[in-house]
Amino acid sequence: MNAYNFTERVRRALQRARDEALALRHEYVGTEHLLLALCVRERDVGEGVATAALDRLGVDLEAVRETVLKLVKPGHGTAAGPDLPYTSRAKRALELAVSEARRLQHSYVGTEHLLLGLVAEERGIGAQSLHAHGVSLPRLEETILALLGTDGPGAVAPSNRPAESVPLVVTVLVEHGEGRLEARKFRTAREAAQFLLHLDA
Repeated sequence: MNAYNFTERVRRALQRARDEALALRHEYVGTEHLLLALCVRERDVGEGVATAALDRLGVDLEAVRETVLKLVKPGHGTAAGPDLPYTSRAKRALELAVSEARRLQHSYVGTEHLLLGLVAEERGIGAQSLHAHGVSLPRLEETILALLGTDGPGAVAPSNRPAESVPLVVTVLVEHGEGRLEARKFRTAREAAQFLLHLDA
C-alpha cells in the first residue's frame, strides 16, 4: 500500500467506519462499517465517486444502510478511541481496493476503489449487502469507469484525484441519414461545440 495515496475522502470514510463501529458498540471495524461509511453523502464537499456510482446503478443508500443494520446486531463493547482493529475481511477489502487502483492504473485510492474492494471481497457483510441490492463487480466497474470518463484500465490514468470530483462529460447525439444514432462523448463543452461547428461546416 505504500505506493498508493489514500484520498482525503477515503481517510474520512475510514474515520466514519470507526465511528459506525463505536456507535454499534463493536470492538472492531468490519466490512459492514466500511460500507456504512461509504453510504454517507458529504454534501458540504461534493459527491464522491462511490456514492455517484451507486446512484447511477439505482441503489438507494438508505436502503443499503437498513440492510446492513438488519444483518448486524449492536454489541456490548466498551472500546473507545481510534485504535479499533480491522477484521480480516476488512483488511482484505482494503488490500483489494489497492489492487483495483493498481489494475486501473490509478496512482491514488479513492472511494470508488474502496467500494470495488468491498464487492470483490465477496464474503463479508459489506459485499453481501451490496449484492442484495444488485451490485455486481462488472457492473460497478463499468459504471465507475463511465463516471471517470475512461474506457478501461489505462485509457486515462489520472495522476491524482484528491477531491474525487467527477469530471464533466458532454454527450452529443448525432442522427445519421438512415436514422442511426451515434453518441459522441467529449470532456469539455468547448470540444463538443467545436465538433458541432465542424458538422455544420
